Amino acid sequence: MSDIYQEFLTRRSVRVYTDEPIADGDLKKILAAGLMAPTGKSKYPWQFIVVKDRAMLEKLSKCRIGVARMLAKAACAIVVVGDPADTDTLVEDCTIATAYMHLEASSLGLGSCYIQGRGREAEDGGTTEDYVRSLLGFPASYKLQAVLSLGHIGKAMRPHSEEKIMWDKVHEETF
Repeated sequence: MSDIYQEFLTRRSVRVYTDEPIADGDLKKILAAGLMAPTGKSKYPWQFIVVKDRAMLEKLSKCRIGVARMLAKAACAIVVVGDPADTDTLVEDCTIATAYMHLEASSLGLGSCYIQGRGREAEDGGTTEDYVRSLLGFPASYKLQAVLSLGHIGKAMRPHSEEKIMWDKVHEETF
């Protein structure tokens, strides 16, 4: 059994990828991690759209102003959407699921980057949600939460430093 603390130290948001595809077994593990994430009242409100098509990844790279360009070179993306009618914890549930996938990718030696979708602007001036919906066709009742880029790491990054942990943000008993 691995020590997840080591994943917290080494996990980084990766924005540079190689051309190597992700093995189907690894992608399945990443998706399974998201599908097993905890949710409020066990509602599991998310839907994941896996995008591997190079032309579609290029289009998706314009879903956020100046932030999502790495999608053009990613091996794939996982778009996380959900229907707010399912639960009042949609944002939290989808965020946890995406974070689980982010950590699983890291544990497999893959890179990923969380791209906020909710409440953001696309390069075309519209909302990120409307832009991604126009490309992928998810229902109008569903809300975009995030896009997770995935790929083999193209540029090594230093792990987090335990010396830089901001312990001053921790309060005991009272603020």
